[in-house]
Amino acid sequence: MSDAYIVGAGQSAFGSSPEETYRTLFREAYEAAAPADLDPDEVDEAFVGTLGVGGRQIGLAGPAVTEHVGLHGVPCTRVENACAASGYALRQAVMAVESGMADLVLAGGVEVMTDASADATKYWLGVSGETEWERMAGTTFAGVYAQMADAYLREYDAPRRALSAVAAKNHANGARNPKAHLGFECSVEDAETADVVADPLTLYHCCPTSDGAAAAFVASESVATSFDDRVRVAGVGAASDRVGLFQRDTYTAIPASESAAAAAYDRAGVADPRTDLDFAEVHDCFAIAELLAYEDLGVCGRGEAADLALDGATALDGDLPINTSGGLKAKGHPIGATGAGQAVEAFDQLTGRAGERQLDDPERGLAHSVGGSGGAAVVHVFEAEGVTGA
Repeated sequence: MSDAYIVGAGQSAFGSSPEETYRTLFREAYEAAAPADLDPDEVDEAFVGTLGVGGRQIGLAGPAVTEHVGLHGVPCTRVENACAASGYALRQAVMAVESGMADLVLAGGVEVMTDASADATKYWLGVSGETEWERMAGTTFAGVYAQMADAYLREYDAPRRALSAVAAKNHANGARNPKAHLGFECSVEDAETADVVADPLTLYHCCPTSDGAAAAFVASESVATSFDDRVRVAGVGAASDRVGLFQRDTYTAIPASESAAAAAYDRAGVADPRTDLDFAEVHDCFAIAELLAYEDLGVCGRGEAADLALDGATALDGDLPINTSGGLKAKGHPIGATGAGQAVEAFDQLTGRAGERQLDDPERGLAHSVGGSGGAAVVHVFEAEGVTGA
C-alpha cells in the first residue's frame, strides 16, 4: 500500500462573490493548488464535494468543474455529505492512492451560497439535517446547535462566555487570513452582547454563509518525490451516525467525530492528541461545535472544553492552536469547500506558507469536518516532510 501525500493545495477567497460562478471559483482554487510542474495529463481521478446550494448543476457538478479547468476525460465523482463533503472527497482521494488505483488525484469542493434569498438558503442548509422531523418541523441549524449549546452549558455549568472566547479567537486568526470571509477582529464582549440568533447563540457565535472553492492534489509516494512540497496524510478516519439530533443519545457530544478521530489516530500513531498534534482545524459552524470538537477529538476531557477556550490554550500562541485559519466562524463556510479548505490550511502550516498565522515549525496537524449536526464526520492527520514515519 502506498502512502498518500498532498503535493499542492489552494483555495479561492471565501466570502460573497457575486461576479463568480461555481466553475470560476473552482478554477481559482485549482490554479492556486496546482504545483508549478504539474502535468494535468497525469491526473488519474478527481473527487469534488458540493451540496449544490440553490439547485445549480446538482447532477454532474463534479465533471462540470473538472472539465472547466481542463481535466478532459478524467473520471470525476461528486461527493455529497453535507458540510463534510470535501473532507470525504479528500478521503476518497487518499483511498484511491493508497489502494494503488491512482497515483495523482484531485480532491476539492465548491459552493455558491450568497446569491439565494434568506429563505432559500435556510432550505438548502436544512436538507443536511433530518428532513421529516427537523427541517419540515421548522427547525434551523442555528436552532439545532442552540439546543446542543444549552445542553452543554447546563450539563457542565459552563459559562456562555466560553462560546464568545471561541468566536474572538477565530476572528483574531481570520483577521490574519487574506482569504477569510470575515477578516476582522471581534472582542469577547462583542460576541457576548451581539443579537441573539437562537438562545444561547448570538450572531458572533454563528458562521457566515459563503461562496468559495478549495482543492488539493494527492499523490502516491513514487509520484510525490517529483514535487517540491509534500505533506504526508498519516491517518484518516470517518464515521456516520443518526442524522437527526433528536435520534441520538447525547446532545453534548458528536459520537461520529469521536469514532473518526480514533480511527485516524490509530492509523497515524497518535497516542495523545494533546501532545502529538501541533495544531488542528476543527468544524466550528457554531461556537459550541468547536467546544464539542475539543472533547470529541480528545484534546481535553469531557466538560473541560470551556476552560480550555477561556485560558487561551487554543489561541495562535497557545499550547495547541485551533483553527489558525479563522475556522468556519471567520474564514467562512462554503459548505462543499470547507473540508478541502481545512486541508489547505494544514498544507500551508506544514510547508511554512501560512503568512501572519504561521506557527513555529509545526510537524503534525489535524483537520476535522462534520456533516450536519453530526450525521457524518471525517478526520485527517497530516505530517510535515521529515517527521518520523513520514
